Amino acid sequence: MTATMSAGGQASAAGLHRPRPTRHRRGRDRSTALSIVVWALALYFLLPLVWLAIASTKNTGDLFSTFGYWFGDSFALWDNIQSVFAYKGGIFGRWALNTLLYAGVSAVGASFLATMAGYGFAKYRFPGSTAMFSIVLGAIMIPLTALALPTYLLFSSAGLTNTVWAIIVPSLVSPFGVFLMRVYAADSVPDSLIEAARVDGAGEFRTFFQVSFRLMVPGFITVLLFALVATWNNYFLPLIMLNSSDLYPLTVGLAQMQSAGTSGGGGEVLFSTVITGSFISIVPLIVAFLFLQRYWQSGLSAGSVKG
Repeated sequence: MTATMSAGGQASAAGLHRPRPTRHRRGRDRSTALSIVVWALALYFLLPLVWLAIASTKNTGDLFSTFGYWFGDSFALWDNIQSVFAYKGGIFGRWALNTLLYAGVSAVGASFLATMAGYGFAKYRFPGSTAMFSIVLGAIMIPLTALALPTYLLFSSAGLTNTVWAIIVPSLVSPFGVFLMRVYAADSVPDSLIEAARVDGAGEFRTFFQVSFRLMVPGFITVLLFALVATWNNYFLPLIMLNSSDLYPLTVGLAQMQSAGTSGGGGEVLFSTVITGSFISIVPLIVAFLFLQRYWQSGLSAGSVKG
């Protein structure tokens, strides 16, 4: 009996001293789970791009006869590119230039205005600033499609529909960019530096352009990328604002190309051309993200280490 009690006591002691999972192990398990989720999301977003890149190398027959994520019997990428730029006398090149104009001017203008507005909200106190910033936050919640019809009526009354200004001017407004730059300016531009510039005799505009703006470049680039992607991929606004195909951006032009092929009975013939055109249209965005990646990452992390 004594031996039994001794054995039971040893078992209880062993149970009491059983090692528990350490904090390091729990953190490692959580990190592994997060890595799996991140890789799953990456695949979710990258697989359509991979399919588009592979499909651009196929001719029309291979598109419908081979597996989507495998190459066809012939490598027809160059032929498809030639077909894209030869369509209707090379109108795809005009659409690409239009998109570059709309997206470039709108992104730079929206980023600059958002930077100035965010800096003003962050570093100045004036009557109505809280109410105005609340309006900006509320504007973020309004979907762009809800503003399309009022915007069209406004521009129609001003005689600006079917012009480049009908795309550029509405795209200059970026409430989210103002919000992001307000947060970034509050953390990246010290008040003491602004006061030092004022003591040295610098005016407000000189302080902004020569001192503050240089510290806000990462945030500016981040807003620039967001505005660039939004305008580049915008479809609904150009669709209702523009009537002339010479003013179409790539989004509307490719949709019209597909519609023309389907209505004319040649949808399958134009299918490879439309896919290749879609692939070409995203290449500039990929290049922009890769080139400006370091600025974009530092801009997104603004304010995350400061309470």
